[in-house]
Amino acid sequence: MSKIKIAFFDIDGTLIDPEKKRITDNTKKALLKLKENGVKICIATGRPPEKVPDFKSEGIDFDAFLTFNGSYSFNEAETIFENPLDKEDVKQIIQNGEEMGHPVVLATKDRTEANGLEEDLVEYFSIANQRIKLATDFEELSKDEVFQIMMAGGKDEYKAMLKDTKRAAVAVWWPKAVDIIPSDGGKGVAVEKVLEYYHLSKEEAMAFGDGNNDLEMLKTVGLAVAMENASKELKEAADVICGHVSEDGIYTYCKENNYFE
Repeated sequence: MSKIKIAFFDIDGTLIDPEKKRITDNTKKALLKLKENGVKICIATGRPPEKVPDFKSEGIDFDAFLTFNGSYSFNEAETIFENPLDKEDVKQIIQNGEEMGHPVVLATKDRTEANGLEEDLVEYFSIANQRIKLATDFEELSKDEVFQIMMAGGKDEYKAMLKDTKRAAVAVWWPKAVDIIPSDGGKGVAVEKVLEYYHLSKEEAMAFGDGNNDLEMLKTVGLAVAMENASKELKEAADVICGHVSEDGIYTYCKENNYFE
């Protein structure tokens, strides 16, 4: 048997085909087979907890969830790691958005709501088959613990988005919008916390991803796997490249490399 004891999976573009908006039967089979062979399986996503698909209804019981690009990580028993944005940074980013003409979406543990809509932001959410809800009490929401902020904008606007913030960074998996997270966070930090929680080493972990927000995660595990549909930067950082998300890349890779029979 492989020495791998834990596996981390991004959702959109990795477990779920963004075009078909679903997980394939063979991908589900791969997850179930890994579990049967004693491998812990974990979600690592930019999505809020409330927007993670109900995989349990598909018969798949994940061991841990790293949400908000790792800023809030938990299992069914307890919180493993949480790292909200600085409250002053939240105010500043909202102000920066106003100055740039961009609405923002604030994500707390329980709510994901916006102070306005624009085309690229709406499309950003639609990739994950989600709709943006407008907050009726946005100012009050902004005072809560915010784990992630979503805003439309390209690379040339990242500096303006983060202007005058102390502890904020962009996490990018789509060219026309970003997730804004704590600069001392990200999926890589959360993976380290989860490995520590389960008393596992880097060498016992593998991860699958497709976007640039998966870069730090892939650097934190012993076996880094990029999807065929992954970004150029992620492929360059990966140890290996598996098949396309729409062509059962995870299943084929795991089967061919004897992670299950």
